[in-house]
Amino acid sequence: MTAASSPVEPPPLRIGIAGLGTVGAGVVRMLRENAALITARAGRRLVVTAVSARDRTRDRGVDLSDVAWCDDAAELAAHPDVDVVVELVGGAEGIARRIVTGALENGRPVVTANKALMAIHGAELATLAQKANVPLMFEAAVAGGIPAIKTVREALAGDRILKVGGILNGTCNYILTAMRETGRDFADILADAQKLGYAEADPSTDVDGVDAAHKLAILAGLAFGRPVVFASVYIEGIRRIGALDLHFARELGYRIKLLGIARQHANGIEARVHPCLVPNTTPIAQVDGVFNAVVVEGAFVGRLMLEGRGAGEGPTATAVTADLIDIARGNAIPVWGRSTDGLTQAVALPRAQFSGRYYLRLNVVDRPGVLADITAVLRDDGVSLHTMLQHAHARETLPDDSYSVPLVLITHHTSEAAMLHALRHIAQLKSVLDEPAMIRIEGD
Repeated sequence: MTAASSPVEPPPLRIGIAGLGTVGAGVVRMLRENAALITARAGRRLVVTAVSARDRTRDRGVDLSDVAWCDDAAELAAHPDVDVVVELVGGAEGIARRIVTGALENGRPVVTANKALMAIHGAELATLAQKANVPLMFEAAVAGGIPAIKTVREALAGDRILKVGGILNGTCNYILTAMRETGRDFADILADAQKLGYAEADPSTDVDGVDAAHKLAILAGLAFGRPVVFASVYIEGIRRIGALDLHFARELGYRIKLLGIARQHANGIEARVHPCLVPNTTPIAQVDGVFNAVVVEGAFVGRLMLEGRGAGEGPTATAVTADLIDIARGNAIPVWGRSTDGLTQAVALPRAQFSGRYYLRLNVVDRPGVLADITAVLRDDGVSLHTMLQHAHARETLPDDSYSVPLVLITHHTSEAAMLHALRHIAQLKSVLDEPAMIRIEGD
């Protein structure tokens, strides 16, 4: 009689990490502190065997003495002790692109948190991954710890997605929330956000809408089964939003949010990032501070909203680790939810083909006939008015002793082409003192 043989332990998944900033160190910490739990869920151990970063001497709060160090991060792509490469360097070009491309060309699975890389080069990288028959995972590239990629690509794989997007940048959401709560202007709140670490020293990628557009391009590619096309996203940031806009929005029953919205139409895909007025009664209006929210609408499932922290060590490390567990299990999912030759070639709709309701804020000379001139322009361009607000107490004295006053107009549903045409004409009126501000209304 022979003794029962012990089960053979599967080999560990050996991980090479490029980039040991907040997120990279967080991934190492999570893999070690939750090792037993992760092993049970993955069916094998996940072990960091090699790393690369610019500065070896920096204290990152994790012990790396037993880990191989690569001075050139690109070495991880072919390192003999690495089964999967985790890219946390960032940026669409340079070393980040070389690491990911090299790993895929060497038949190594890749996990990345790099939204810019996936938004700009995602189609090319998907082709490389499919050719090598290895996973390319990027859950952490969109909305941090919110499982946005898995929801769109896997949980809703059987449904036809009609719309996807949401609040995709925590920095902008924090700034707009603080402006609303304090009545202070953009520049003041941005300076506070930089001191608190919510905004970078150069905040342009965030406040100009580029970061949110990277994420929206990825979500649109997944939702609508077409190659990711970052250049097709219309982008507008929050620099022109003033405290007065937040005040009028509150009075009208709205909040202002920077939203990314992608919607499928019969004649193409609409994809845009810009400030929006959303009704106070909608769930997304209640998402404040640095939180993100991803909204997906399917033909069968209806509308879903996922809310959580969109950045930081814990949320992003959680998303990276979830991808690593999938790879350890052998879960193979096409990068964009289907093979590259099964992607559609749906066209991107130009801005002129968007439509909706709009908020207009004008600074005008306070004298008889001004409103009639403005409404005549809107009438001639086919734009119908729904609501008007004018606060005489907010008027200011002009050098000629006349007065200026803010005027707010809300339109009925109309085309954006008509709105842009009307704005050009309104800006030419002598009674209009500054460039008109236009914000789209969503969720009515």
